[in-house]
Amino acid sequence: MVLKDNLFINQNNENTQFMEAGRLLFAKEAKFFFGAQRLNQLEPSLLPEVAFAGRSNVGKSSLINALTGQKMLARASSKPGRTQQLNFFNIGDQLIFVDMPGYGYAKASKFVKKDWQKMMFNFLRGRPSLLRVILLFDVRIKLKETDHQIMDLLDKAAVTFQIVMTKCDGLNSKLLAEKEKEIITLIEKHTAAYPYIRFTSSQKNIGIEKLRADLVQLI
Repeated sequence: MVLKDNLFINQNNENTQFMEAGRLLFAKEAKFFFGAQRLNQLEPSLLPEVAFAGRSNVGKSSLINALTGQKMLARASSKPGRTQQLNFFNIGDQLIFVDMPGYGYAKASKFVKKDWQKMMFNFLRGRPSLLRVILLFDVRIKLKETDHQIMDLLDKAAVTFQIVMTKCDGLNSKLLAEKEKEIITLIEKHTAAYPYIRFTSSQKNIGIEKLRADLVQLI
């Protein structure tokens, strides 16, 4: 795809070993085991954790379900912005997924948005078992100020984040290439950003195997 200052490498040159390891990991049982509305409810994790963050309706639940091969593991709220807790999923007793509350919902009060940022920042910076945040953007929608704010927050918390574009089956190759260029330029501005970008579609199963391969390397 792109090679610039040795930061980006050809994402099509995938390591088949990691692809197979990812397949085996996510073929194991995945189950919800805990939901926390306050940080003082959390206990230290004995397993590595990966958190999923994104705007309301970006497709977090759908992506988690696609990765684990379970259609109903993570459930999206019928009202965007309603879920205000951290949901934890055990992936084969080897990895923990943390589904973070969606941010940036237009109808959420300023108090809720500010409270979300405070809670999430404290979670991010105080969780040594948290190895990466998967930051989801809808490929069809232009990035908004809240998206830039969450990337700044991740930089400040010093937590590595990987950008994953969702709903990519709706764009042609030209538009996807333009979006890739935009995101690469954005990544270069953030110290906590992981150099890989993944383009996914939970509906069409696009990019799911490659993202599994990325995640299995954290174990």
